[in-house]
Amino acid sequence: MTSSWEQTVLGPVADLAGYLLAIVPHLLSMLILLLAGLGVAWGIGHLMERLLRVVGLDRICGRIGLAAVLLRGGMKADPSYIIGRITYWLIVMLAIAASLGALNVTPINEAARSLLSYLPHVITAAVIGIAGYLISNFASQAVLIAAVNAGIPPAQWVALGTRWGIQLLAIAMALEQLRIARHIVVVGFGISWGGLVLAAALALGLGGQELAKEFLERRLGRHSRAQINENLRHL
Repeated sequence: MTSSWEQTVLGPVADLAGYLLAIVPHLLSMLILLLAGLGVAWGIGHLMERLLRVVGLDRICGRIGLAAVLLRGGMKADPSYIIGRITYWLIVMLAIAASLGALNVTPINEAARSLLSYLPHVITAAVIGIAGYLISNFASQAVLIAAVNAGIPPAQWVALGTRWGIQLLAIAMALEQLRIARHIVVVGFGISWGGLVLAAALALGLGGQELAKEFLERRLGRHSRAQINENLRHL
C-alpha cells in the first residue's frame, strides 16, 4: 500500500523536481544572456544615435524633406533618435532569440530560429521602403523640372505619377521580402501599375492635344501655301 502511494504521488513530484533542477542552469543562462543583450543593445543604440548626430544626419534629413515627412506622420523625434531606437530593438530581438535558445527546448528553439531567419527580411524590407521613398522624391522633382522645361502642360501629374509609381514598386518589393501574400501583392501591383500608366498616358494625350494641333496646323499651313504658290507660278 505504501509502495503504491509512493509511486502514485511521490513519483511525479520527484520527476518534476528533477526536471526543475535540470532546467535551472538553462534558466540562469537565459537570464544572463537576456540581461547582457539588453545592456549591449542600450550601449550600441546610444552610440549609434550620438554618431549620427555628430555626422549631421538630422540636418541632411531636414534638407531632403524627410524630417518634415516624419513630422507629418506623427513622429516628433529626430531621425538620429529613431535610428538609434531601431538599432536598440533589433539587438534586443537578437538577444531574446539567443536567450530562448539557451533553454534547450525544441519548440522554443524552432521559434527562435524562425525569428532569426525572418529578421534579415524585415531589415531588407525597411531599407527598400526608405530607399524607394527617397528615390521617388528625387525622381519626381527631376521629372517635374524636365517636364516644365519641355513645356508639357500636365507636368505636375507626370511628376506625381512618377513618384507613386516608384513608391508602389518599393512597397511591392518590401512586401515580397516580408513574404506577405506574395501572389496578391504581385497581382495588386500589376493592376495598380497598369492603372497608373493608363492615367499617365491619358494625361499626356489630353495635354498634348494642343501641341499636336499646333504642329499639324503649321505643317498643313506650310503645305497649303506652297501649293498656292506653285499654282500661281503655273499661271
